[in-house]
Amino acid sequence: MAQAKKIALYLIVVFVLYTIITSPERAADLVQVGFEGVSSAAQGVGDFMSELVK
Repeated sequence: MAQAKKIALYLIVVFVLYTIITSPERAADLVQVGFEGVSSAAQGVGDFMSELVK
């Protein structure tokens, strides 16, 4: 099972590197979308906590 995880991780790393090398603009867009999602989620949690304190 550990060997399968190692192989899967290796394949993911290779895929990510391939995507970055062949299409850096698209890779940058995907990273930006990911960061925007995390930022929105953090803002939502912050708003929720602020409302709880009020």
